[in-house]
Order: sequence, then structure tokens, then C-alpha cells
Amino acid sequence: MALKTKKSLAKRLKATRTGKLVARKAGQNHFNSRDNARASLKKRGTRNVQIAPKTRSRFLPGTRTAR
Repeated sequence: MALKTKKSLAKRLKATRTGKLVARKAGQNHFNSRDNARASLKKRGTRNVQIAPKTRSRFLPGTRTAR
């Protein structure tokens, strides 16, 4: 029987072609209008996520590890 993917983690992370995991930065969902320009610019983009290979294979089967 194949392992099931943890959907809560799969929705938050994206695996790139080289195998890196990328996630959105925290704090982007609401209360953004009160931020100044510097704070709102810092929220843009993504960040790399480090997960141990054992944990990765358990929660995200089918993704390969980074080169």
C-alpha cells in the first residue's frame, strides 16, 4: 500500500524541479493595509524550507530530495 501525502503540508509547500521545498512567508493574509512600505515589501516572495529526509519521505512521498 502506498503512503498517503499529508495534504495540510502539501498545500503549504511546493517542491521545485531540483527538489527544494519553497513556502510563502508568514503574515501575508490579513492586516496588510496598516503596514508601511518596507514591511509589506519584506512579506513578498518565498522562503526555502529545510526538512529532514526521513520526515520528508513520511509526509511528502513522491518528492525527491534536493541535489
